[in-house]
Amino acid sequence: MPPTHRFRPSWAKRLMVMIAAVVSLTGMTTAVPAHASVYASCTMSRCADARSADSIWAGKGYPTTAGWYSWPGGRYNYTGGRFYNREGQLPSGATYYEYDVYSRAYGAARDAYRIVVNRSTGVTWFSPNHYTDFYRL
Repeated sequence: MPPTHRFRPSWAKRLMVMIAAVVSLTGMTTAVPAHASVYASCTMSRCADARSADSIWAGKGYPTTAGWYSWPGGRYNYTGGRFYNREGQLPSGATYYEYDVYSRAYGAARDAYRIVVNRSTGVTWFSPNHYTDFYRL
């Protein structure tokens, strides 16, 4: 006589199948492109904004804890904390932290503009497109 109940995979297996399906359907792979470009200088118009943000973050001691920080004009800005340079686009052997360039209302969505700071040397990189390209400030 056949069993009266069907076999049901564990919740973990079902979750993994669902995640695989979402990744497959959306084309998501990685948050940082494998072929970022790195430039020795920054001359585009938004570089001035990145330098201004860098100056303000430096005045705050480049906080290392991710979160919201008060900003001039009654606004806020966000730091995501440690940037791990997993793709190795920036010089290796350094500890980097990432900071947003543009301030906004507390809790508002983040945009793609970031600065990444080498904590040992103070060298700052600007990424106008969420780590697709890096420009040294």
